[in-house]
Formats: sequence, C-alpha cells, structure tokens
Amino acid sequence: MKFGRFRHKTGEMREYYGTLSTDKDASFVNIIEKFSFEEDLRYQYTGRQYELDELEFLPPVRPTKIVAVGLNYKDHAAEMQKKLPDEPLLFIKPSSAVIPHLGTIVRPEASKRVDYESELAAVIGKTAKNVKKQNAADYIFGYTCLNDVTARDLQSKDIQYTRAKGFDTFAPVGPYIETEIENPSNLQIRGYLNGELKQSSNTSNLIFNPYELLEFISGIMTLSPGDIISTGTPSGVGSLNKGDIFEIEIENIGKLKNFVE
Repeated sequence: MKFGRFRHKTGEMREYYGTLSTDKDASFVNIIEKFSFEEDLRYQYTGRQYELDELEFLPPVRPTKIVAVGLNYKDHAAEMQKKLPDEPLLFIKPSSAVIPHLGTIVRPEASKRVDYESELAAVIGKTAKNVKKQNAADYIFGYTCLNDVTARDLQSKDIQYTRAKGFDTFAPVGPYIETEIENPSNLQIRGYLNGELKQSSNTSNLIFNPYELLEFISGIMTLSPGDIISTGTPSGVGSLNKGDIFEIEIENIGKLKNFVE
C-alpha cells in the first residue's frame, strides 16, 4: 500500500495522511484520520477521498534523523575504486534537509559541484533499539525513495560529511512509502537526469541489506518512529546544475522527481 502525506492545493494549511488508490481514469487519496506510528499502525479512514491532482505532495514522513550509509553498493565501490567496507559507514543528514516529491533542490553558493545519489530508504515504524536482523522487518513501516544530494567538492575537502550532506533541500524523499515490500534486497533502482538514465542497479548489489543495517544502527542509537535509514547509492553518480530535473525510480515504490535551482 502506498502511504503519503499531502496538503490541499487550495492553500489550506491542514496536512493529510492518506493511501493511494487508482482506477483506469484517475488516482485518489483515501484520507486517514489521526494517523500515528504509535497506535500500532492501524489505519482509521475518514471516508473522504480526494483526486491526487487536487493535492500537493509533502514529505511522506517527518524524521527526527536520517541515518545514511556510504559506499554500500558493490558497483559504486568499484566506481570509486575503493575496497568493500567491513562495517557500514554511517553519517547523519538533518531533518531540515528534507523536501518532498516535486520540491526544489537549491545548490548552495559554498559548493561548485553538487551530485545526485539515488537511494532506497527504509522508514522506521516503531522504536528500535538493539534489533536483530531476523526481527528487523517488524520494525520497518515501509520503503521510499531518497536522493542523498551531496556537495561533492566539500565532501572531498572535509573530514566529516556533515556539511557536504546537510544543506537545506539535500534530502528529497517520497513520493510515497510503500508498506508491502516483501524483499527489499531485490528491487530495481534507477536514476534519470533530465530523462536520461544515469544510474541503474538492483538492491541485490547492496553490501549490507536493510535488515543488517537496522541491526547495526540500532545497536548504536535508538531509532524513533518515522526515522529513515538511507541505504546508499549505486554507481553512476553525477552533478546537478540549475534547471536540471532528477528522478529516482524504485521498483514497486514509485518515482521521486525534483527540480534544481
């Protein structure tokens, strides 16, 4: 089921959670009443339904933190001419970096090279601490697309990744969270720059899969409902420039589209 967060295009400030349904003519959002991760994820529908075209996309989740993983695809490690890591390489992206589907990535003046990175992201559904990988699926609400936008020149310059990864607008997320992914380790993932295919891989090429990442990360820090684990990018990373459009497409999840200025 595709789960999202929206606002009506009339300018109304109220936010809606809802699930997507489609027929041959249109797509609709079924509005959920008082959604909370803490209420066992039980959906209570209001009975109201809006056409998708009536709504503005918001980030489908509001994380307290995004825990991202570097160098986690075999093909990307080969591209970067680096050996495979023995443990996940972690960094944090701030929640202030999050923007929605159709939102705009803003290139900061401090950077001359800003790159896209197509990633599968796992959304945490309940408080996770010291979770074993065999139980990890019970703690994951669903999966979405995330663009780990990176100021590549600053990443090369700094010892830590915080500045290069943490600018406002550097974490596009969405458009939906897919809650019914049975095997997150076998999904096609693609990235398109202005309609041209730039990244193409499969999550089977992940060095550490989402369940292994959840075990490792929750052994370090408590993950709260709505937090995101972004699992790394495959090969084919490249630069974003003013006027570009970048899209991430992940099998069974959807396509995240963002503009650049």
